[in-house]
Amino acid sequence: MDSCYLCESTDLILRKGEVRDAPAINILECNDCGLVSLDSVAHIHSSFYENSGMHGEQLKPIEDWLKETHWDDQRRFEQLKPLLANRRVLDFGCGAGGFLSNAKSLAADAVGVELETRVRDFYENSDITIFPSIEDATSPLSGGGYDVITAFHVVEHLPDPREILKKLGTMLKYDARMVIEVPSADDALLTLYDCDAFQRFTYWSQHLYLFSAPTLATLVKQAGLRVISIQHYQRYPLSNHLHWLSKSEPGGHQRWSFLNNPAINHAYAEVLASIGKTDTLIAHVEKR
Repeated sequence: MDSCYLCESTDLILRKGEVRDAPAINILECNDCGLVSLDSVAHIHSSFYENSGMHGEQLKPIEDWLKETHWDDQRRFEQLKPLLANRRVLDFGCGAGGFLSNAKSLAADAVGVELETRVRDFYENSDITIFPSIEDATSPLSGGGYDVITAFHVVEHLPDPREILKKLGTMLKYDARMVIEVPSADDALLTLYDCDAFQRFTYWSQHLYLFSAPTLATLVKQAGLRVISIQHYQRYPLSNHLHWLSKSEPGGHQRWSFLNNPAINHAYAEVLASIGKTDTLIAHVEKR
């Protein structure tokens, strides 16, 4: 990659860290706009995600995948409940389908788009509809489009996220909402605590881009959409961060679960949000 995806600057510097499953790939940061990206996206070929390439050689059964994502699926459902009731919902990159299953209980209609073939096979004989592409999700539209489109931790996987967001934008009603959730390039473990072990763990060959609030806003605008809000949200609790800083290993929120005090975790998350150092960004956007 010779220039920045967002601003086309050629002033790119190496960012500290290592891509855990592909150490030959470099991590770049644009000196002009701040976008963090891998120096190549060539390894993401047309059938990569369809064939479960994101999961490596050891594929989790869909049931285990759903258990793993249950907390996030439920959290997202609770956060978006006011938007879902009696609405037409599309979950783009719906993964194992946990959020989609929840949304279906409240929405007038809820469908997904997921490239991974085995997910669609899993739901084939159920009442949950998952399309293999955006184009397929467009064909049954009635009433002008979807009321809500969600994209949870999928935009960072796309070689050309601007083009995909443009297409999704055409599928929104004019009074509708798109919700985009991505990992943050300003995660406290990366930028505030400068945790070397985390910098050698969190970068992954399937995360092609890492966005900050400003670069995510730029992407949304380039896709012809308007930013309503971008929220800094902390998914992992204080115990996880303390474990990284002490033991240089993941899983602290489980191993040190005795530290998971709701009041302390809430206060910690609020402080990180106030300085823009959370691990997650949640953008609400709409048509211009």
